[in-house]
Amino acid sequence: MDLKLPPLGEGADSGNVVSILVKEGDTIAKGQGVIELETGKAIAPVPASAAGKVTRIIVAVGDKISVGQPILSLDTGAPPAAAAPAAQPAPPPRAARRPAPAPPPPAVEEAEEPPPSGLETSSGAPPAASPTIRRLARELGIDLAKVRGSQAGGRIIMEDVRDYIQSLQRLAAQPRPAAGAPAQPAPETVDFSKWGPIAKRPLTQLRKIIAGRMAQSWHAVPRVTQFDQADITALDELRKSRAASFEKQGARLTLTAFALKIVAEALKKFPIFNTSLDEAAGELVWKEYFHIGLAVDTEQGLIVPVLRDVDKKNILVLSKELNELAVKTRDRKISLEELQGGSFTISNQGGIGGGHFTPIINRPEVAILGLGRGSLQPVVREGTIQPRLLLPLALSYDHRVIDGGMAVRFMLEIVQGFEHFDGRNVE
Repeated sequence: MDLKLPPLGEGADSGNVVSILVKEGDTIAKGQGVIELETGKAIAPVPASAAGKVTRIIVAVGDKISVGQPILSLDTGAPPAAAAPAAQPAPPPRAARRPAPAPPPPAVEEAEEPPPSGLETSSGAPPAASPTIRRLARELGIDLAKVRGSQAGGRIIMEDVRDYIQSLQRLAAQPRPAAGAPAQPAPETVDFSKWGPIAKRPLTQLRKIIAGRMAQSWHAVPRVTQFDQADITALDELRKSRAASFEKQGARLTLTAFALKIVAEALKKFPIFNTSLDEAAGELVWKEYFHIGLAVDTEQGLIVPVLRDVDKKNILVLSKELNELAVKTRDRKISLEELQGGSFTISNQGGIGGGHFTPIINRPEVAILGLGRGSLQPVVREGTIQPRLLLPLALSYDHRVIDGGMAVRFMLEIVQGFEHFDGRNVE
């Protein structure tokens, strides 16, 4: 029998083979990991659905495979199934059936036919795609016969549908040439080797995902970034005073743990920053949970794991979870589930040495908070100049949902949270 790639969870129907954990001739148990698969920004083992002896490895490292695609062949020791008796042909119908009604017009208006991106099968059968893809295509009014399938046998995955929609959007956005005007030539690829030695390296799958999502956020969201700074002199003293106690309990106390708690409390007072815009339905989704994503800098790229129910945990618990998630993320052992469900994101560049910056919103969220490096600066207090530790803050928000006045109030609430943190909620 062939072991096939099982369903990967909501929003994922394919991945890249990172490593193969078994070899031909191995005897494996049911549930044993056979390959490691990169899906989105997570790497996870794929378990065997049956026990037996591996007779053939079908995939290779680097292959992109889809749900239902064979991974390896397995001898389970079960006797072959008896051949079923030949089916008798059904008698001819008494009367021809009425032809099926014509499908409704597509919901997506195509002003122009895009360049050929797919082929209809010669047999007239529908293109290979999962039920999820077919349902999405029906909802959007997309003819899957026009979508180029990137998988074996022309199978269509979510990325193929997204590429097709983007090709329609690009065509719609292009200015129409005046009658008789010559068409604009396509941009040419620059040959950089004309000026000196170069090296070419293909983008990793993770970098492609990051690039695509950042571009989508940049083009789709009209964003504004609100800047401010918080005096964290007292908070830093509190952190230093509790650091040793945290170390004894197996946790490292950082400013990020405080930021998580401060942001969660601010979101309760300004819940519009904890929403998502459902453009298709014309609705704003108000979330009654506070799952905060934290941007983690890894060698492979930026990955955002999510801490659940931040508002219900104290600083000690958050510090432990922060460390565990950061380690799993950098080792690429983070699960797909731990990367989903965020309602707000924090990006802290202070540890690297960054100052003010403009973080890009992590769609479908509507805002993100950036933290820079705290620096000691002279500040006038009560008529005297005092050295104070100031933290740069940058809040980027979706201007379709949030107005400037609300953003200022939310930022001031965060500043107050940093400057007047309640130390009773630490442990």
